[in-house]
Amino acid sequence: MTKQDSTISIQGHINVPVIDAAFHLGGCSGINEVLSRIGDKWSVQVVMMLRDGPRRFSELRRGVTGITQRMLTLTLRGLERNGLVTRTMFPTIPPRVDYELTALGHSLRGPVEALGRWAMENQPAIREAQGVFDARAGVGRVVQKT
Repeated sequence: MTKQDSTISIQGHINVPVIDAAFHLGGCSGINEVLSRIGDKWSVQVVMMLRDGPRRFSELRRGVTGITQRMLTLTLRGLERNGLVTRTMFPTIPPRVDYELTALGHSLRGPVEALGRWAMENQPAIREAQGVFDARAGVGRVVQKT
């Protein structure tokens, strides 16, 4: 029996696979931490901007629509802390700082690109579902006082 074939019993569930059991037993806290770092909209955009090579802070700032300087700094710091990005400072005047994906950061490209493709392919279906939901929920209706 392989580990993937193994099951355990969890109260309220019958024969939960070992992999799923980790989520039910609190093992997902580490996963949630990682996903919250790499799954936020700014990190995804920064990773995509760095996929073709190093970039300066100002290039990233211009390329990531809507991000503030502070949020870009925090995002880059978080990506660096998690080993996804390296920061290289050059002793020039003015100082030059480049950011680049590490090997670990490059390994994230495939999943991020796949998620981006999925989002683009499914935008029409999502918009349609939102319209149906909003119509059913009365979103956008003006309530007149009598």
